[in-house]
Amino acid sequence: MDTVRRPLAFFPPRSVAQAAAATAILLLASCGGSSDNALDTPPPPDRTQTCVVQSDGGQSVVVGSGLPGDPAAPEPASGYRPNRAATYAHQFMVSTANPLASKAGCEVLQAGGSAVDAAVAVQMVLGLVEPQSSGIGGGAFMLHYDAAQRKVVAYDGRETAPAAATENYLRWIGDSADSGTPQPSARASGRSIGTPGAVRMLGLAHGDHGRLPWRELMQPAITLAQQGFQISGRMAAALERAAPALARDPDAAALYLHADGRPLPLGALFKNPAYAATLSTLAAQGADAFYTGDIAQGIVRKIGLDRSATDGSAITPGLTTLADLASYQAKRRPALCTTYRMRYMVCGMPPPSSGGVAVASALGILENFDLAAHPPTGIDLNGGKPSVMGVHLISEAQRLAYADRDAYVADTDFVPLPGGSWQTLLDKHYLKQRASLIDPGRSMGRARPGDFGPPQAVVPTQEAGTSQVTIVDSRGNAVSMTTTVEASMGSYHVTQGFVLNNQLTDFAAVPHVNGAPVANRVQPGKRPRSSMAPTLVFDLTPEGGMGPLRLATGSPGGGTIIQYVTKTLVAALDWGLDAQQATSLVDFGAANSPTTNVGGEHPAIDAANGGANDALVQGLKALGHTVSVNAQSSGIATIARGQRDGRPVWVGGADPRREGIVLGH
Repeated sequence: MDTVRRPLAFFPPRSVAQAAAATAILLLASCGGSSDNALDTPPPPDRTQTCVVQSDGGQSVVVGSGLPGDPAAPEPASGYRPNRAATYAHQFMVSTANPLASKAGCEVLQAGGSAVDAAVAVQMVLGLVEPQSSGIGGGAFMLHYDAAQRKVVAYDGRETAPAAATENYLRWIGDSADSGTPQPSARASGRSIGTPGAVRMLGLAHGDHGRLPWRELMQPAITLAQQGFQISGRMAAALERAAPALARDPDAAALYLHADGRPLPLGALFKNPAYAATLSTLAAQGADAFYTGDIAQGIVRKIGLDRSATDGSAITPGLTTLADLASYQAKRRPALCTTYRMRYMVCGMPPPSSGGVAVASALGILENFDLAAHPPTGIDLNGGKPSVMGVHLISEAQRLAYADRDAYVADTDFVPLPGGSWQTLLDKHYLKQRASLIDPGRSMGRARPGDFGPPQAVVPTQEAGTSQVTIVDSRGNAVSMTTTVEASMGSYHVTQGFVLNNQLTDFAAVPHVNGAPVANRVQPGKRPRSSMAPTLVFDLTPEGGMGPLRLATGSPGGGTIIQYVTKTLVAALDWGLDAQQATSLVDFGAANSPTTNVGGEHPAIDAANGGANDALVQGLKALGHTVSVNAQSSGIATIARGQRDGRPVWVGGADPRREGIVLGH
């Protein structure tokens, strides 16, 4: 592989004078070239328009500079930032949930790096600037599109249960009811922490598709950790909520709390020298250094501590060993690709994520309906207001998809799918039969799974500490990566500057229900089922093959990820919304319950009095839906192919419900 070796230009927050100097350097930084796989072959780039944002006065502003218009300037967390316009770029683009992370990825692309290179740099920064959502102590799923080979590969970096785990690992200290319950809870004990997979997955993908040296990709986060950044609104809010739990872990308390237990506030300068040291080790020794040596020993020591917390309560140790870390394997898996309306090929993540199966199932049901006849009304920058019938049909399709997902999908290395393959659940004739169960005039409330023999018992799980990264490089390669520490601030345990996940609580704690085994029960070495759904969409060629990349997207949001991604795909593919409009559109949908979600944080929804005066809410209720107008917590990041001024461009959207931005050339 031809390796491009160009220095990265990363500018941490500085004074105004230093920012001006940084801007001058930025204008001289080299920019990645184009290829036959890019949108076109543009003229030499105007570097004033690369990896920067435009202020209200039309001036280019370097992210993190502290100048007026800097999107990294700390502001209180907001439920929804309205009227965001789409971002356009000719060569490359990155969308993440944090401005400093988007900047790091963009500057990697500017230096000639690949989409995977940018994803590595972005993940290292995210672990620092939004530790509540993702980091190197967690896991990730990545879809990668190789434009030269026209090939999509899924990379599985999901955490695993230790070899010593039993079915009752999350219930009892031993393996019987008389051995006690993990204290204070499964989440906050060592039992919740799975063997982290994100670093090894990124190392695997970088070995396949990297162009810049691995060590250079650590540098943006190292610099930021050493010099510091101002704590953002979402991070400050997360620390405030988690402060009592963080206080239980001395390392977490020392990093994120004042000596008196108060959380670090909005705008505080935050430095993390321990994290910089960890990344320096990874830079020098590669991804494997995370799984052996000092870093691995620190992880195992923290998981296995049999001690009392700072408040005197017990913390049950986990049983992870150095052998568990050393033997962890990230996996390449075939992407789950299906057609939609004979116009598109939609590729998603296969198990152990259920997201790809559920999204494809919902779309396969929906292609039996004319969704284009039920678009949003009043389409504006925020996407407009969904129609009653549009929300009804999509929610009903999702109920059916969730029913099958809940009954049959888990880690297929342990629990096979019906028929031994996802094709059985996604067969077009089967999904047409499922579509016939939808009554346009009445909600089904709760769906039954398809009949593929006795289903596994269902125990719902939740996750919330997740982030989405979407990238297209100048060669046309693309990455959609969803990355997580499970709940906000993970297990509340910190080692060597990073948060450890609580991913094992994505397993069902109870292994059997009414005598039936739970598909997603704990087993040694097993990966807990996920809802993460990174997605790539391609035009379908006349021969039925994979054509050009049309769209890349994904979202955090726990079990509702499936709803967020389906909404975004339908908005873009059926309703013609651009990447930002589709991302910004009202979040709506349903799991397999009578409740239909309609995101009340959106300006198009009147959430007062439970939506009593909102036409969409009342229209759904008239069809038998129980409607929740609770605020939704998506973090959708979308990049789509489009046109502007007669030229092909990438069109980007970042979720207005989070702090992210889109950057590119």
